[in-house]
Amino acid sequence: MGEFKLDELLDLTRNHAGEPDDVDLDERIVDVMFEHLGYDSVALLEVLSQIRSSYGIDLSDDVMNRNRTPREVLDAVNAVIQRRGK
Repeated sequence: MGEFKLDELLDLTRNHAGEPDDVDLDERIVDVMFEHLGYDSVALLEVLSQIRSSYGIDLSDDVMNRNRTPREVLDAVNAVIQRRGK
């Protein structure tokens, strides 16, 4: 599998956690905290579950607690993908 990209994360977020009011989910939000985008921990765990099943990677629930922005989640997921590929 290749790199997990922002557009994939945003698609999963829209499809499984909804799109917050008054916020466009696009590349400008990459460094905005999920809570400021209107997502709670339950919504983020659903997104994490979809990442696990869609990409077949093992991620702990703590990934969403430790990584508070889309960029941080992308980095964490891609680190797992990279380790798996070695």
